[in-house]
Amino acid sequence: MKIVIQRVLSASVLIQQGTVSEIQRGFLVLLGIHNDDTKQDVEYLVKKLMNLRVFPDESGKMNLSLTDIDGQILLVSQFTLYADTKRGNRPSFIESATPDKAVPLYQLFIELLTRLMGQKIKTGVFGADMQISLVNDGPVTVIIDSKN
Repeated sequence: MKIVIQRVLSASVLIQQGTVSEIQRGFLVLLGIHNDDTKQDVEYLVKKLMNLRVFPDESGKMNLSLTDIDGQILLVSQFTLYADTKRGNRPSFIESATPDKAVPLYQLFIELLTRLMGQKIKTGVFGADMQISLVNDGPVTVIIDSKN
């Protein structure tokens, strides 16, 4: 399982010209689910995400976590994080989990984050064609792979 975390001042998801989710200061998280992923991958990444210290403290040093700043999360599923581009120019997505496997893990990710944050997190729509807007803060972008 991979997550791409972008520290944002704001982010939103639009589907067919309508906003379905939006946040202010916090993380836009793109979630890629591999066909070998399990509940343990979800638990590991949720813990890393919640404790990641990339927000500036009073001296400007990246030392604060999402909970320290009372930030928000916008979680978007993105199977293309497992694109295989080794052969040819058209990516293969054979390593990405199929929806029957990915949806329960995606839902578990949402449930665990909601429980830890004490508030409902914002999401995209699994499998939908979405337009994502964001104001990247920094820019700060971090990639975490549960297998590494």
